[in-house]
Parts: sequence; C-alpha cells; structure tokens
Amino acid sequence: MAQNASDEPGGTGPTSGGPTSTGPTSSAARWKPDWRDVVKRLIGVVAVIVAVWLVYLFLSAFLPRWWAQVIGNAVDGSFSAGAWWGLVVGAVFTAIPVLFLVQAVLPRRSWPVRGAFVVLAALFAVPNLLTLGIVLGTSAASHAGERILDVDGPAFRGGSAWGAALGGVVALVLVTMGVLHRRRGDQLKELKVKQD
Repeated sequence: MAQNASDEPGGTGPTSGGPTSTGPTSSAARWKPDWRDVVKRLIGVVAVIVAVWLVYLFLSAFLPRWWAQVIGNAVDGSFSAGAWWGLVVGAVFTAIPVLFLVQAVLPRRSWPVRGAFVVLAALFAVPNLLTLGIVLGTSAASHAGERILDVDGPAFRGGSAWGAALGGVVALVLVTMGVLHRRRGDQLKELKVKQD
C-alpha cells in the first residue's frame, strides 16, 4: 500500500508540521520579554544611579575642605608661597591634561588608547577642578574651603588662575611645534621620494 505524500520525509501535506513560519504565532513567540530580567536590570540601573549620587554628595561635602586644608598646610599663610604653589599647580595640571587630550584625538589611535588618554587627562585635571569647585561652589564645604584658603592659603587661587592660563599657552605651543615638526618630516619624505 502506497504511503501518502504527507507521510513521507519532506512531505508537504497538511500533517507535515505545525504552524508555518509566516504565521502570527511565530512572530509573537520571538518577542516575549522576560519580565524578571527586565525588572532586575531596572533595579540594577537605579541602584547604580543612587550609588553615584550618594558618592557625589559625600565627595562634594568632603573634598573642598580637604583640598583647602592640603593647600593651607603647604602654603602655611605665606602670600608668596600661595602665589608660587598656585602658579605651579595651575600650570602643571592644565598643561598635562591638554597634552593627553591632544594625544587622544590624534589619528591612527585605537579606541582603548584614546579612552586611556582621556582618563589620564581627567585624573591630572583633578587638582584644578578641586580649586575651581572651591571658587565656584555654593555648598557649605566650598564656603568652608574658601575661608581656609583666605587664612592659610592666600594668593593660591589667583596664582592658580594665572598658572592655568600659562599652562594652557605652553601646551598649545608644544602642540603647534609638534604639528609643524611632523609636517616638516612629511615634506622631507616627499622630497626624498621625488629625488629617488
């Protein structure tokens, strides 16, 4: 007795399989969110946001006072020492981050290397950012830091501003010299190729 075509392997009769792949049930089966996983992810995101906010609140209440005390101990109430330390801190911790950022935007760099340079630039900018937080901050810690610098670190804020300007100029001069040197090297290579 001959078998029906639908009973053979590869048959195409109505009993050869379940619902077709073009039916609405298959697309619905593909889009079925796992609500437990979604809730877990949302809880994780909210927890990270809350943790970052709490760390920010702690640091904003602690760092301005701490940084002002560090500078006050170094300056020890001396006007000339405050101006000198401000000039050095402002210049060094402006020039280095600018140079790192320039390295991050140079062509032919991988993204991990670019990210590392950006992180280094941010780390080296922290001293100037702390001073800026004391000067522009409106929190109680910022006002306490201002009072500490008024007594123990006179002229530091002014020296830091002048140092930041000087460091920015020095960094831009170095970057310009590097670009001109590289361009001159490229021109010399082109001349050698033409001569050969």
